[in-house]
Amino acid sequence: MDVLRPPLIRIGGRVYRKNLVQEQAFPHEEEEDFYAVGPGECADEPGDAFVVEETERGFQCRVEVPSPLYKYIIGKKGETKKRLETETRTSISIPKPGVEGEIVITGQHRSGVISARTRMDVLLDSFRRKQPFTHFLSFALNQPAIQEKFLQFKEQVLEKCSKDHGVSSSLFQNPAKLHLTLGTLVLLNEQEIQKACDLLQRCKEDFVDQITGGQPLTVEVAGVEYMNDDPAMTDVLYAKVHMKDGSDRLQMVADQLVERFVASGLMLKEWDRVKLHATVMNTLFRKDPTEEQNNTMTGKSSFKERESFNGQNILKLFENFYFGEVQLDSVRLSQRFSSDASGYYTTSGQLCFS
Repeated sequence: MDVLRPPLIRIGGRVYRKNLVQEQAFPHEEEEDFYAVGPGECADEPGDAFVVEETERGFQCRVEVPSPLYKYIIGKKGETKKRLETETRTSISIPKPGVEGEIVITGQHRSGVISARTRMDVLLDSFRRKQPFTHFLSFALNQPAIQEKFLQFKEQVLEKCSKDHGVSSSLFQNPAKLHLTLGTLVLLNEQEIQKACDLLQRCKEDFVDQITGGQPLTVEVAGVEYMNDDPAMTDVLYAKVHMKDGSDRLQMVADQLVERFVASGLMLKEWDRVKLHATVMNTLFRKDPTEEQNNTMTGKSSFKERESFNGQNILKLFENFYFGEVQLDSVRLSQRFSSDASGYYTTSGQLCFS
């Protein structure tokens, strides 16, 4: 990292400079120091992002934090918490492990409480970014006709290309879980899941109904394409989708949903536009059949752990394979590593078009 150009992080309308501190690192409990930048270069300026209350004993600020993140505020042997308290001259009260509640910062000076809260926010944001995603926004493509065509595709690929390097039946998606992924989320408690569900409904009222006209979107799933640069070393093969009427309404819905979720802080921005694709083959499935996303979504899997396959013949023979037509009538907040009665991912909430 260029020390003269450290990365900037935007939280709650403010910008922070991230400075890595060179000190002993504890496994799974890495610590990073952050300093605010902005008007006056002052970390203690009050902001509109949070409320500091005056009490009989000084000042107080309450922070809603999912219980899985408590450990990052506490640190190894309580060192992170002690350091925050000492350097900001505050007291930080954290609920018991596994108990959902609020972290309460108290102090004699308003500036100290603001400083502690600011540093805590940036620290939590850093560690939240390292969590594996728990949910994702999806369009289900597992209608019976699509599943049937997908199974035909699988059968024909194995019949004609099974001798190609790396090609095996374990690479194929579970037909009951065929879907389009719009974006991934880290939702660590029921309150955050509800927040995402509420935002979906606001999106319906704000722009989705206007784009869809309150009707399902008729989509065709046709043709296959690969993710990486070399078809002879393919990791992800996906089916392409497009609106039957030739419009870009599906892309508009996807892009605006992701934009709204990114603005809310529930989702990280990954691409300028959503890449609409339905994974049909993935080398991650070879190692773990329950893995439902390609590594471009998680950013966690190492290519060194994956055995690529030669997709050249598949692309040549099935370039225009027609998987069928489907009516998309809802966007689902899907739970990772789960299944409902239909075999699709468990739905935590959904936005219905009609």
